[in-house]
Amino acid sequence: MSDEIRVLIADDQELLRGSFRLLVDSDPGMQVVAEAADGEQVLTQVAQHRPDVVLMDVQMPRMSGLEATRVLCTQTGGPKVIVLTMFDLDEYVYEALRAGASGFLLKNSAPTELLRAIKVAHDGNALLAPEVTKRLISRLTPPQDAQAATTVAPLEDARLARLTTREREAFTLIARGRSNDEIAAELHLSPMTVRTYVSRILAKLDARDRAGLVVIAYETGFVTA
Repeated sequence: MSDEIRVLIADDQELLRGSFRLLVDSDPGMQVVAEAADGEQVLTQVAQHRPDVVLMDVQMPRMSGLEATRVLCTQTGGPKVIVLTMFDLDEYVYEALRAGASGFLLKNSAPTELLRAIKVAHDGNALLAPEVTKRLISRLTPPQDAQAATTVAPLEDARLARLTTREREAFTLIARGRSNDEIAAELHLSPMTVRTYVSRILAKLDARDRAGLVVIAYETGFVTA
């Protein structure tokens, strides 16, 4: 079906790839179009099969999932990337988000959560696993002494200065993981208006997607933990 979400599964463990394939193919709105056991295979398979979403393991031979993510996220019209990780690997997740990944998910997440993550990423939203988000935010947020030492206010950042007051309000809620519906309810706006704000914020901050906005928000100090 033309409206199915096309998925590529990248993991160096054949058993895990098979398990993920069975799960994804069980959803009538998705189809696994390819598998890859290392980063080089990912790039080859993406070029051949044009998936919408890549489930990317971080640690793979020949080329890591992190490096493959960097390459894919520089391609115009490239697939969304969801990084699959274990709890103690969130330092790699941070680098993957900076490289342009649309989010990350724990490998032991519930099957329904994995399927939801694919749909969320395909729709252009960020998916940040709650179990590691707190540690990720703490890594993105500058230390207290560094914050005290700087004399540059967050809104003096050239990119952030482009935002209107309303866009800054929406940006803050995006950085805190709110969905469009939640932002609409909190700011008393229609969902369509929120989608317009999100599009404008992405363009003004030169971000690929919402995950990129989260990185910008915390790295600039616009939002703190």
